[in-house]
Amino acid sequence: CARGTRLTIPTVAPDAALAVAAPAKINLFLHVLGRRADGYHRLDSLIAFAELGDSVEVAPADDLTLVIEGPFAPGLSAGEDNLVLRAARSLSAAAGGCVPGAAIRLTKNLPVASGIGGGSSDAAATLKALGALWQLNLDEAALGRLGLTLGADVPVCLLGRTARVAGIGELLTPGVSLPPFGVVLANPVVPVSTGAVFKALRGRYSGQAPEMPATTAPPDFAAWIARCGNDLAAPAREVAPIIGDVLDALGASKDRLLARLSGSGATCFALYPDSRAADAAARDIKAAHPGWWVATTRFRDATPIVAPVVR
Repeated sequence: CARGTRLTIPTVAPDAALAVAAPAKINLFLHVLGRRADGYHRLDSLIAFAELGDSVEVAPADDLTLVIEGPFAPGLSAGEDNLVLRAARSLSAAAGGCVPGAAIRLTKNLPVASGIGGGSSDAAATLKALGALWQLNLDEAALGRLGLTLGADVPVCLLGRTARVAGIGELLTPGVSLPPFGVVLANPVVPVSTGAVFKALRGRYSGQAPEMPATTAPPDFAAWIARCGNDLAAPAREVAPIIGDVLDALGASKDRLLARLSGSGATCFALYPDSRAADAAARDIKAAHPGWWVATTRFRDATPIVAPVVR
């Protein structure tokens, strides 16, 4: 089996079941700087992670299997093309194929194809959980390269904390401190294809975001984020016009500091001075739009370590 520098996740008893959070990923801003010859786009983005998200549970088994449950499970297939299974197979191959199977359970709490990294975060959580279950010794750089083969957002999801992201997603600069915002996420329960949004992207590319402020006071930090943008917002609204309604609802909410699309959508977010203001706004939006998915959350510094499942 492959050997290298040990991952920063613990080993566990070989018969233990493990669970790891797969938090929602939020692009506070997203600038598209250009397009590479291979078709991938160069980005400048500030990515944060929410306290809410999906979860991945793994247990020892003879074969690799996947069960999906949770409110958004019907939107996903547990077939061979599922990103969680692809991540498991890729990790097994990186270990030389000398690992047992695993019974994987994905609890899908986030909308599918929603611009908040659900699939990428699920894949990253799977790599972390199986790395501990199988007691692998893969170095973090190798794991990041493996994650990049699964998707451009997987490396930052492996990091699991706020970071400035460059390249196509592989160049990470962690260490950004965020204010204690209250956050509302809203999605009209309309899946949006990232590929379709990039295909609809037109016009000149953006430059780097302006210099980050020294202060982390919520109004000042939100004002800095507002000076940046999401270059995918216009093409996403072209693909799914209802995104405009979501942004209007968030933008009209009381005490809102910023309202913006995350990633390629259709999830939008709004920042508030504190959780109480966010809770009040979410109640109003839910009442006005009962068919939407609306949730309140806060930003987190890092995902929790892989932990044994207690039943």
